[in-house]
Amino acid sequence: MNPVFQSNRNSKRRYAQTLGILLLASSVAAACSPPGAPAAPAAQGETKQKPVKTAKVERHLVADPREQLADVVASVKLDVITKAGGQVTEVLKSKGEAVKAGEVLFRIDSRSAVSAVQKNEVALRSAEQTLDKSREDLKNSRTELLNAIEKAQQTLDDAKKNHNKMMNDYDNGLVTKRQLEQSEETVSNAERDLGIQNDKLKSLDSTNSLASQESQLESNRIAIADAQRDLENYEVKAPADGILTDFTVEKGMTVSQNFTAGQVQSGGAVKFKTELTESAYAAVKNKKELTFYAPAQPDLKEKAVITFLSGVVNAQTKTYTMELQAVNPQGSYAAGSRVLLQLTDEAEETVVAVPTLSIVREGSDAFVYVLNGDKAEKRAIKTGRVKDVYQEVLQGLKEGETIITSGMAQLKDGQTVTTAAASATPAAGSAEAPAAAAAEKK
Repeated sequence: MNPVFQSNRNSKRRYAQTLGILLLASSVAAACSPPGAPAAPAAQGETKQKPVKTAKVERHLVADPREQLADVVASVKLDVITKAGGQVTEVLKSKGEAVKAGEVLFRIDSRSAVSAVQKNEVALRSAEQTLDKSREDLKNSRTELLNAIEKAQQTLDDAKKNHNKMMNDYDNGLVTKRQLEQSEETVSNAERDLGIQNDKLKSLDSTNSLASQESQLESNRIAIADAQRDLENYEVKAPADGILTDFTVEKGMTVSQNFTAGQVQSGGAVKFKTELTESAYAAVKNKKELTFYAPAQPDLKEKAVITFLSGVVNAQTKTYTMELQAVNPQGSYAAGSRVLLQLTDEAEETVVAVPTLSIVREGSDAFVYVLNGDKAEKRAIKTGRVKDVYQEVLQGLKEGETIITSGMAQLKDGQTVTTAAASATPAAGSAEAPAAAAAEKK
């Protein structure tokens, strides 16, 4: 055997024996250590965990207000339509003139309508007189019945009184049986006559003998109201405030019923129309008005009222239709132009957000460590938009909670931590305490 190789083998054997003796001695020493003895000092490469930094969960502006273009649609145009036909007798307005709602534009010959009103007025007065006479006759009839009842009652009372006397006379032999029977028959006839008169009164009170005449009177009243309304149709009026356009009516011409005499274009209002995506629809669905402005005048912002918002998505475009209306007294917004609608404002875009570097990513999941006392609580969150160094938190955190912003890679859920502010805080009463408290508050 090679002497050099034999020497190396002996050296390695001696090194192994020496290492084994050292390990055995170390184990015996540890077993013999008394309970409560201080732990051995940390190895040279081992470091103590550093205090962590924290921050309050606050609201931050994570996006500019959302805006969307909307088309300015044609102004409201209402047709001037005649409700009666005939010859035009008077024209009061001209094409291009400003008109007010209800203002008379022109008049049509209304002599036949006037005659119809007069005829219905005559019929109405006749029906009123007939009904008044019938009511008077009914009143007199009831009075006569009451008098007849009173007379029949008196007759019955007299007959009964006489019959009682006849009975006494019959007992005393002063009258015959035939006379007594005639007295009884008189009482019976008086009772029958009183019953007849009472039945007549009951029938008179339970039946409305004036029903047909009252119905005729009401019919005459309706007829005269219709005739007066027809008469009003011979004055053709403006349907709304605006400018009279396409007006071709002249005095002497004959127009038919439902003739379109022109249009009134409203100049005091303007309409906008746009299509919203799902997210845009969610931003405005509970609102009644939105701010808008012309792209060329971003500083001139006005309000528009939402007049229509579809609750059903369009199957083809996958959008929701929205229409708005705004005041446009100077005609600043012309049909065919566009305006910008502010779907949200800064307040709506200011949301709960945390520093992006404080978020721990594990695959598709996101977590933060919330400081709960002196423990680090690992909490799952749902994140949203990012702006600068902040990211929106949609779920999992509330404003005012405290999160850990440093050393998250070494943290575990439920681990006890020391905050940087706490470790640097001097003892109470020391000269450095106020400054440290101020720093912790910040």
